[in-house]
Amino acid sequence: MKILGIEKMSLVDFDGLVACTLFTGGCNFKCPFCHNALLVNEFDNLPTISESEIFDYLEKRKGVLDGVCISGGEPTLHNDLALFMEKIKKLGYKIKLDTNGTNPELVKSLHQNGLCDYFAMDIKNDKDGYAKVIGFDKFDIAKVEKTAEYFLSGNADYEFRTTLINEFHKKENIFGISEWIKGANKYFLQKFKFNENCINAVDLSPVDDKTVLEFIEILKPNVKKIGTRGYDF
Repeated sequence: MKILGIEKMSLVDFDGLVACTLFTGGCNFKCPFCHNALLVNEFDNLPTISESEIFDYLEKRKGVLDGVCISGGEPTLHNDLALFMEKIKKLGYKIKLDTNGTNPELVKSLHQNGLCDYFAMDIKNDKDGYAKVIGFDKFDIAKVEKTAEYFLSGNADYEFRTTLINEFHKKENIFGISEWIKGANKYFLQKFKFNENCINAVDLSPVDDKTVLEFIEILKPNVKKIGTRGYDF
C-alpha cells in the first residue's frame, strides 16, 4: 500500500477516538479547495512511508491509539486497500475510511467483510452542481449516487459531509442535497479554510455563519443529525 503521509495522533479525524491518520496519494477529483494538492497532483514524486514503518508504529501504540483513519487523495483507487485494512484490523484497531464515493463496489465489500467500522463520504454538492465543485465541466455521478444509496439503506455506520464554499453552495444547492440524502443519519457542514496547499482556491471563500444556520434549517426536515465543523456554534 502506497502511503504518502501520516498524522501520528489525531483527536478530530475519527470522532470519539484517538486515531492515527494515514494519507494515500492520487485522486480522481480535482476539487479546487482540496488542502492536499501534492497528494493529488504530485503523488508520483513524493516519498512513501513503508508498511513496515507504519505497522511498527501501530504495534507500539496499542493501548494509546483506538483507531486508524485512512484518507487521501482517494483511498479506494488503490487495489491493495482491503489487504492493508485487513492487516490493521488484525492489530485490533477500528478503521475509518474517507471516500468520495466513486467506488461503491469496494465500499460495500469493505463493510460486508468487516474491514471498515466507519465511513465518511463527501457530498460535494447537489447533483446538478457536482461537476463544477470537483473541477470538471461534466461528470457522471452514478457511482457516487450508488454509494450514497448504500449508506442511506442503513447498511453501515457513516456520515455525509460537505465543505461549504460560498461560490458553489447556495440555498438551492443545499435544498437539492437535502432531497438527495433524505433520511441520512449524520451530515456535517464543514468550513472552508484557505491555505497555500489548496489546489486552486484563490478565488474561493467560506460560507458565513448566518448562512450556515439557514442551511441547517433547510436540512432539518430530511436529516436526523446535522453538525458543523469549523463554525463557532
